[in-house]
Amino acid sequence: MISDIVNAISGVFAFLTTPVSWVIVQFHKVFGAIFGPDTGWAWGLSIVSLVVLIRICLIPLFVKQIKSTRNMQLLQPQMKAIQERYKNDKQRQSEEMMKLYKETGTNPLSSCLPILVQSPFFFALYHVLAGIADGKKIGVIDQSLLDSAQKAHIFGAPLASKFMDSAAEVQAMGASLTDVRVVTAVMIILMSASQFYTQRQLMTKNVDLTVKTPFMQQQKMLMYVFPVIFLFMGINFPVGVLVYWLTTNVWTMGQQMYVISRNPTPGSKAQEKMLEGLQKHVVSHSATRTKREKNIVKAIVSKGRDRNDYERKFINGLSKAGLAAQTDGSVVKSSAATEVLDEDGTSAGTPKRQQPKRQSKSQRQSGTSATPAAKSDSSPAKPSLEKKDAPEDEAPKAKQTGAKPAGGSNGRSKARSGQRKGQPPRSKSSSKK
Repeated sequence: MISDIVNAISGVFAFLTTPVSWVIVQFHKVFGAIFGPDTGWAWGLSIVSLVVLIRICLIPLFVKQIKSTRNMQLLQPQMKAIQERYKNDKQRQSEEMMKLYKETGTNPLSSCLPILVQSPFFFALYHVLAGIADGKKIGVIDQSLLDSAQKAHIFGAPLASKFMDSAAEVQAMGASLTDVRVVTAVMIILMSASQFYTQRQLMTKNVDLTVKTPFMQQQKMLMYVFPVIFLFMGINFPVGVLVYWLTTNVWTMGQQMYVISRNPTPGSKAQEKMLEGLQKHVVSHSATRTKREKNIVKAIVSKGRDRNDYERKFINGLSKAGLAAQTDGSVVKSSAATEVLDEDGTSAGTPKRQQPKRQSKSQRQSGTSATPAAKSDSSPAKPSLEKKDAPEDEAPKAKQTGAKPAGGSNGRSKARSGQRKGQPPRSKSSSKK
């Protein structure tokens, strides 16, 4: 059933069989002169070269795919908010989504463009190899090239053989069923494993782990679904198509590794690793030596308080080494070598404003300061306001003359206010007449 579907789709892209076969024949002339025209190396490397040529042409689309995937991840919180706000109005929800895409310059289909553009060439190659298996001249492949391609074996498996071929079909191509199934099984496993590793690399290294979004769950699901799909479809692909798909998976994996290491997603583990290496390089040379290094430092400095943890760690590492990053991306030696940034992006060495201590009620009433130690050297000591008992022999004298005690009533109120809070009032002793 899968084979019938693939054949039907291949017929749609039959118009590409002529350019695809022409490219393969041109590469076959080169490799045939080196390895021999009827060898599997000549035909196999011709298919590999076809893949490389197509993928080089698709590099701009691949870069656009990486940027689109990153933008989609960053937009997930806003998309989720729109869905919750207009959950009862699907039309308004779609309008707001399209508005968000337009404002941010994001195209959801950009992440699928490389696969969509490459698929016609894939099915055209499948059509060419199916014609070789059936002994039909197709495209620019004439009878002599057809005979040469049918003789070509890759590790004992004919170029047009499949895992599901019968023993009679394989024997007609001059090979054994065991060789064909072993070679195709190994290639299918490698094809699925490379697809899984490529997706896993994207999820574990180039995703901002601080943002948990449904997009991450979708990508994680695809990480397991795609290899299974290739596993079941691979048994219906000719060996030449498996060579094509395995080559394109390996190319994608290497290309993605390069892009992630050079331009990682902010907040991802790839950015942490990249900044650690950049910090060691800059500290060892006390300068940014390349344009790329200057651009990275310039971008981090321009963020200011919006830096993530890895970027703050990078700036702090330069400060500890006695270096300071400048707005133009250069690095100069700094005297403030121990200056470290706090989590909010400010310098930890900068003194922070402190609120004055709140005085107690007794201190406010008595007029004393909350920090008497600081004023003890400059201001003279004030006399104590506590009430002192007069001697017994002076008490009757004070009564007889009618003189008021020192301090008067004001002195008594101040003395009482100077008492400690919570203490009972002093008992008055009876004076002897």
